[in-house]
Amino acid sequence: MSAIPPPPPPPPPTCVWGGTNGRQYTFYIFQLPASFNPGQPGNYIFTRLNDQGLWVPIYIGEGDLATRTNLALRPRKGPCIRARGATHVHCHRNDLEADRLAEEKDLLRRYTNAYQPYGCNAPLSDVS
Repeated sequence: MSAIPPPPPPPPPTCVWGGTNGRQYTFYIFQLPASFNPGQPGNYIFTRLNDQGLWVPIYIGEGDLATRTNLALRPRKGPCIRARGATHVHCHRNDLEADRLAEEKDLLRRYTNAYQPYGCNAPLSDVS
């Protein structure tokens, strides 16, 4: 008699972030530290919950999710993100670089608190 395989895990919860252009972006929510397979380009937002239970963006970015969301691999931004209290990363795949960059810019226009000194984003000319 063979064992019945366990059911698949439920999908991670999601959060919808709205841009200034009216577009809605659905992100999956992962508690830190999170780990992703390499070669998955996407957009991500490091976040924490505020006293009202609302997500606060700390850093908004794009790139390979495996490396960009690993704070140990982010010597410049990792300490800032940790110091601002990030507990989760919201992310989703986005294969086209032009689309990722446009989404990042759209979200940063709306969530200006992700910029320094409250968040960790530098001006758009320096989004490493």
